[in-house]
Amino acid sequence: MPSLNHIWQRFLLASSLLIGLAIGVAATVFGYSNLTTVDVHWSVLHIDGVPLWTVVVVPVALTLIAGTVYHWTNSLHHFTEHMRHRHRVHELEAEVASLRGHLDQVLEMPDHASLPAKGEAPAPQPVEDAPVQVASQPEPESAPRRGGGERTKRVKPAAAPEPVAAQANGEEAALPAEQAEPEPAAGA
Repeated sequence: MPSLNHIWQRFLLASSLLIGLAIGVAATVFGYSNLTTVDVHWSVLHIDGVPLWTVVVVPVALTLIAGTVYHWTNSLHHFTEHMRHRHRVHELEAEVASLRGHLDQVLEMPDHASLPAKGEAPAPQPVEDAPVQVASQPEPESAPRRGGGERTKRVKPAAAPEPVAAQANGEEAALPAEQAEPEPAAGA
């Protein structure tokens, strides 16, 4: 189905042209029919011997001209606002692209083209040498809550892993407690 907005715009332009032509024909007929002269006395303005048709046609013509100029300036304002917004959108798009590039650089990520699609699962990441294991102990269970629900157990880490030192043969061994670095004293 064709856009009715375009057809409506063409209809408005054609009808305004026809109305303008009708006003011009009416003004011409009125001007040739009323050649009598009159005296115009308006406030401090006094004009003698003015043709009668100018008393009617000149104010109507001035009103139409003022309306046309207002319409043109209003359209020009809308056009300049549109162009300003368009320019701002282009600036923001360039800024987003720049920020993406900087973010990729900071995160050391490859190009966006190598990222998986929305439906695909991400590629598995390589696992480092050995995972750090943290010993944990469950928190003792307390009395039920006021709301009637049961309280779940939480797991808290018990201790930090022991420091590891490299031996001459390349193996790693835990340091004894006396060789480990002492913890700084509180308040010192």
